[in-house]
Amino acid sequence: MTTLYSYFRSSAAYRVRIALNLKGVEYDQASINLVKGEQRETANLRRNPQGLVPSLVTDQGDTLTQSLAICEYLDERYPRPALLPEDAPGRARVRALAQLIACEIHPLNNLRVLKYLVRELGVDEDGKLDWYRHWVAEGFSALEAMLSGGTGGGDFCHGDAPTLADICLVPQVYNAERFACDLTPYPAIRRITANCRALAAFAQAAPEAQPDAAPSSTPRR
Repeated sequence: MTTLYSYFRSSAAYRVRIALNLKGVEYDQASINLVKGEQRETANLRRNPQGLVPSLVTDQGDTLTQSLAICEYLDERYPRPALLPEDAPGRARVRALAQLIACEIHPLNNLRVLKYLVRELGVDEDGKLDWYRHWVAEGFSALEAMLSGGTGGGDFCHGDAPTLADICLVPQVYNAERFACDLTPYPAIRRITANCRALAAFAQAAPEAQPDAAPSSTPRR
């Protein structure tokens, strides 16, 4: 059985859950509580030397890390439904959208960065929220322009079926809602997110639907 080492609020783990669901892959989940620091325990460091989640142990015994790499592995091993378009420009566009989120927005706002701001640099709660919302606004403004530009338009980020870009978008929007970011300026992002959330693969991957979810895990809206 495939096992996903995950935390219910981890954006990166959320991406992989969506991909697994879209591909119809059965998997078990093992919770790694990031708040309690379980990611730095020896067992998790053996799987993931960065001390992060997710890690995916496949049914063939391989241990994979980094959410985008895992999603592309799943796309290669289970080709349908495809997470990347067939044409090279389309693949490049989807990867650009995904990387804008996963490599530009998310790293600045993940849990370990927010903890460092508060514990090491002495940033107060208001300052932390200003930091978070600033980088969401910077990234979402660019993303909105890319999604509204006419190339590859449809019900989702690229065309009329979910791709790797949508897999990255929905978890980032979830976190933006948790931190009460103003999403009014981003109609394309909101429309696409609503279309994604209407699909079972996305709904079943949502943080509040996970076995390790806390009772208070519903995002602020």
